[in-house]
Amino acid sequence: MTTTPFQNASTWIDAENAQDPNHETYQSKTYPKELLYSNRMYERLMDFHPNASEAVQIASKAQHICRWKIARESYPMDRVGYLKWREDLKKFHAKTTAVILEKAGYNEEFIARVSFLIEKKLLKKDEETQLLEDVICLVFLEYYLDPFVHKHDREKMKNIILKTWNKMSEKGHQEALKINFSPENLELIKEALGL
Repeated sequence: MTTTPFQNASTWIDAENAQDPNHETYQSKTYPKELLYSNRMYERLMDFHPNASEAVQIASKAQHICRWKIARESYPMDRVGYLKWREDLKKFHAKTTAVILEKAGYNEEFIARVSFLIEKKLLKKDEETQLLEDVICLVFLEYYLDPFVHKHDREKMKNIILKTWNKMSEKGHQEALKINFSPENLELIKEALGL
């Protein structure tokens, strides 16, 4: 049975993310952290925008590919260090994915497009970059907001929610409000957004 470039690329991205030494337990099952994130990104994308292009589908799966290989602690623990780390991660994710896509048989133009998306270029101007950003924000709000709430004070959380909200499209906002938040987190979101 022949496999498509997309199937091969997906399998190889999963194989990379499955090597994550960090684990997360979800619904009584333990997963490599970035494999779980990748699956959540892809599932949310297909639910939110079933007609997403192949490039966006791959970018969603590879958004955090091998993220553990560049530790936050290897950069200064200030705002400048954080932004540099984030920037370097985007390039690293794009490069790691490009190698896989080349091996899978994709052409240079397609690979460049996926890199463009992973690096989140032209946010708010490029429809597919915006779609990917919406999905990133939706996944954060649905699965990762709660752990953040337990780590940060209320004012900082309101700031994080507002920044997340401002990155999203109107369609993303509508989808976000359908998420089944805890009453406390919904209250916090409403407070942050002045709803």
